[in-house]
Amino acid sequence: MLLKKKIKRIMLYMLLILTAFITQTCIFPLMPLFSAKPNLLLILTFSFGFMYGCNTGMLCGLFSGLLMDLFYTGPFGFYSLIFVYIGYINGLFSRYYYDDFITLPLILCTGSELIYNLYIYVLRFLLRAKLDIGYYFFNIILPEIVFSVIITLIIYRLLLKLNKKLDKLQDRRGQNVA
Repeated sequence: MLLKKKIKRIMLYMLLILTAFITQTCIFPLMPLFSAKPNLLLILTFSFGFMYGCNTGMLCGLFSGLLMDLFYTGPFGFYSLIFVYIGYINGLFSRYYYDDFITLPLILCTGSELIYNLYIYVLRFLLRAKLDIGYYFFNIILPEIVFSVIITLIIYRLLLKLNKKLDKLQDRRGQNVA
């Protein structure tokens, strides 16, 4: 019975990741008003890592990274590697997880976005002798960090509500069986 509940939860997480990927790649590019787009997969990866620990964060990061690797150019595993690391690093902070504590998730979002974008800059631009990090930081990294932090306020709260509802549902079902 416990395995069934875990499989259902994993399927729900995969559905959330797939929805975030479709939104990020199909809907956000159609919005010309925004110069920067939030990285929803990164937000889910750090949120799952922070709320559930290293293993869940790495699994979410792997699935998110594989989606990015399949649909974007570059060496296969490029995005998977950074997403798995971000899931793991944020999972280390899961012992400090509290439902009402929003400051640490915002700090983790900022740090995750910064690490992700610097990873992209170093391995995609710096190695090709494009050295204008000031332009890249102020026109790409900073707007994306700000927009992702704002979106994190919304998505993180929704994930908390979903988590509470799933836990309550599992507790209620567990009481009926016993």
